[in-house]
Amino acid sequence: MDRRLPRRLIDARLQTDRLFAILEPAALYERPIPERHRIIFYVGHLEAFDWNLLREGHAPFHPAFDQLFAFGIDPVGGALPTDQPANWPSVEDVTNYARKTREQLDAALPECSDLLLNVAIEHRLMHAETLAYMFHRLPLDQKRPPQDDSAALPPLPREPGMVEVPAGAVTLGLSRESGQFGWDNEFEAHTVDVPAFLIDRYKVTNGEYLEFVRAGGPAPVFWNKKGEAWLYKSMFHQIPLPLDWPVYVSHDDASAYAKWAGKLLPSEAQWQRAACNAPRSGNFDFARWDPVPVTAFGAGATGAQDMWGNGWEWTSTLFAPFPGFQPFPFYPGYSANFFDGQHYVMKGGSARTAACMLRPSFRNWFQPHYPYVYAGFRCVRNA
Repeated sequence: MDRRLPRRLIDARLQTDRLFAILEPAALYERPIPERHRIIFYVGHLEAFDWNLLREGHAPFHPAFDQLFAFGIDPVGGALPTDQPANWPSVEDVTNYARKTREQLDAALPECSDLLLNVAIEHRLMHAETLAYMFHRLPLDQKRPPQDDSAALPPLPREPGMVEVPAGAVTLGLSRESGQFGWDNEFEAHTVDVPAFLIDRYKVTNGEYLEFVRAGGPAPVFWNKKGEAWLYKSMFHQIPLPLDWPVYVSHDDASAYAKWAGKLLPSEAQWQRAACNAPRSGNFDFARWDPVPVTAFGAGATGAQDMWGNGWEWTSTLFAPFPGFQPFPFYPGYSANFFDGQHYVMKGGSARTAACMLRPSFRNWFQPHYPYVYAGFRCVRNA
């Protein structure tokens, strides 16, 4: 057993505890994104997931909560949830349940398998990011800004245009023989030949996207207009639109911009090829609440910059199984439920993405109309 894993799970709990701590208590019963549960659900869900996954040998002490908080991602049948705050248990009851699950599991963690512990850790860290999307939608007076010592990063000189990525092979996914942890959709590793192409050196910025908006394109949900000026809604403040930050938009809006610019979104394989040997320096692992200028970090071998962190990047690839895909027997719906032709692959990571998920094989995915994700894009052209 990897003896670091129990400590990593405890550290992941601290990360989500710190996230819930930024909320005013009344906000726990808010539903800031209509398609999602109320926030109180996630207070219970993170612990119920770990309990249901790892509690082998422990008798359930609250079966009703084990079921209530088990799963909940997309609304069933496309309908929006209609529950009311009064339908949910009290904060005290949910936090007592969370405390007791942790107490009962902690003694058993050294006996858990590496695979299940990795699943519990990354599941929680994924929610740390998706909860940030939700909390971003709350009114500013429902959040308490934590002390943040992150110094502002000034933009570096910007090089113009696109970079050419030569033709070559790229490996997508992980090999089961590697012994590395990955989610079921990351297997099996396979090689794809990618013809030469041009890709934007940087993510598309707010300033570049603003030209599209002025030409009639849709404004991102992170923007507000006051008179003739555009403002940006960060997690804790409303500020003048930072023109050199990456724009965050839906896949639909990214595709529309690419068409307007006479370009395309990259495929998953193209993005992976452009990211080859890109340095793992960037805005990620919960270091900041907001983006930084797209020029703040260096380039890899291909010349493309800011590939890791600072905003996921939409691709043109529909989320689908790799050859040799096998669902996790203990979580069969994790990926398979979304192989529906209605979700697109994102790569890279955002400021709120944990470092462990910045592995080249990791795949994120969302529906094309979903606008709340910290996801930007860059465009490609045929060479």
